[in-house]
Amino acid sequence: MIERSKRRIASGRIAVTAQRLLEASPLCAIATVTPSAGAYVSTAYFASTPELELVWLSEPRAKHSRNIRANPSVAVAVYASQQHWGEPDRGIQLFGPARELDAAGTRDAEAVYAARFAEYDREQMSGYRFYELRPRRLKVFDETELGTGVFVTARLAAGGRLTWERTEIYRL
Repeated sequence: MIERSKRRIASGRIAVTAQRLLEASPLCAIATVTPSAGAYVSTAYFASTPELELVWLSEPRAKHSRNIRANPSVAVAVYASQQHWGEPDRGIQLFGPARELDAAGTRDAEAVYAARFAEYDREQMSGYRFYELRPRRLKVFDETELGTGVFVTARLAAGGRLTWERTEIYRL
């Protein structure tokens, strides 16, 4: 059963929780939409900005890159894969438009990415392009921080400003 709770979560608390969740894993799963409206998922190493934007590198001819050019709607999931059944779980889902960055956007994305991944080498990755997700909505799940089975959804405005949207509690 899913219970809709009236319990609001402060925007600052959601933001801190979201940042911690994004820092918990260097990998994300990116879901894109194929031209025939099918789902497609791929994984990528990513970095995030304080505004909760995500950047990653990809080959422009990869299926998910082509999907983004045709339909920018994506969903991204980030979670630590070493979690164990029956213990407190945590993860974050982000939803919104993604795009391949132009030269100006690439400079900023590269700085964010290189700060997370010291091994990043521009020369080695010259055939790849930076992509960016500017989420419009996110859902956080952190049982230690928010409680057992609690999912909090928030909207994101320009500059990463969060607004609580709903709290859902999943009960057995």
